[in-house]
Amino acid sequence: MLSLLAVIQKELLLLLRDRAGLLVLFVMPAVLVVVITLVQENALKTMGAVDTGILLINQDTGALGRQMVEALEAAEGVRVTRQVKGRAPSRVEALALVADGVYQLCLIIPSGMTERVRARARSSAQASLSEKKGTEPEATEPMPCIEVHFDPTVMGGFRSAVGHLLDLMVLRLEVAEKIKALGELLPEAIHRSLAETLAPMGEPVPALPALDLQLRWSEMPLLQVEDGDARAVQLSPLPTSAQQNVPAWTLFGIFFIVLPMSGAFIQERINGTRLRLLTMPVGYGALVGGRIIAYAGVCSLQCLLIGGIGKWLLPLWGAPGLTMGGSAVALLVITACAILAATGYGILLGTVIDTYQQAAMIGPISVVIAAALGGIMVPVYAMPPLMQKISVVSPLGWGLNGILDVFVRRAGLAAVLPEAGALAAFFCACILMAWRWERRQG
Repeated sequence: MLSLLAVIQKELLLLLRDRAGLLVLFVMPAVLVVVITLVQENALKTMGAVDTGILLINQDTGALGRQMVEALEAAEGVRVTRQVKGRAPSRVEALALVADGVYQLCLIIPSGMTERVRARARSSAQASLSEKKGTEPEATEPMPCIEVHFDPTVMGGFRSAVGHLLDLMVLRLEVAEKIKALGELLPEAIHRSLAETLAPMGEPVPALPALDLQLRWSEMPLLQVEDGDARAVQLSPLPTSAQQNVPAWTLFGIFFIVLPMSGAFIQERINGTRLRLLTMPVGYGALVGGRIIAYAGVCSLQCLLIGGIGKWLLPLWGAPGLTMGGSAVALLVITACAILAATGYGILLGTVIDTYQQAAMIGPISVVIAAALGGIMVPVYAMPPLMQKISVVSPLGWGLNGILDVFVRRAGLAAVLPEAGALAAFFCACILMAWRWERRQG
């Protein structure tokens, strides 16, 4: 027991002297979590995860202009601004604000839109009821045009989403006005047709009142799409940027423990400490166990530090805080197995690698490759089919799936046992290979 404690103390002292290694273990993953989470949160805002600000100028004094304003204000995910500094901006001022990037887009409803739309709707209804088939409606009024001006830096996907929203609103207004015009003109057309038919018989034709056709029938849905969860439990609508990035980059930082671990092995081998330890009454199990416990403690501190950043620091910068949806026991088990897998890999590399240069290349590069294959940098579902098949061999992928099961899918202990078992098996395989290599080298 004393020998085990001595090994733990030795490893911690060596690590404390390795300032570059401490920076890699603590500062690098913390910075990655903060930067990537904030960047992704901004990307989510751009894609519509938060309200879109629209600078609106309504120059129309009629009912249709008011209806469009009300529809925009009631639309989900839209924040309408009609006044700047306490007054309605002019067209020139609004375009300048959008060009300067203050607003993402400006919507201008033209003056006289209501009168022109209704005149064109009446012409369209008259053409539909005309006795001359194929008669085109007469353009009694020029077509009104709703202007949409975007900030030049706005991406195409955002422009398409806004255009789709406006197209639906315009379509609804068009249908309503055409139905209204048809309700006014249809009785006249029916009366005229009856008069032509009954007049030779000497039958009087009563006048028909205008029809008050409403749009309520068109608002009744005939088909619907319902969102549902893929599991029986209730899930969050979307994982937040913190839930996506904090666990992933914490796992990435944990596996970088291989760099100081392998460096400590090589240093002991070069300065003869390794040989002196083997001549003492200290077994291989105590040497390896002491290293595992020491570096597992360091990895635990990593998790606490980065988890604290995700929970308390990120909300101060406008990003959502880290929240856990599943079992704390499941999170503890999968995290412990991931830490064991990382320390086991570090012991294997430190045993088989001979120089610092090899450790500095093989260790970080192998971790980055495993992270890329495991879905930390790019989601696995977005990879080509071949890469998706290869990704199943990544220990970081196993750990990430298990952690996301807890944070996003609200899973319990049973759900993370396959990933935890795979990580534990990886740890045992690394220790076994390191032991066999050690025995082969004498």
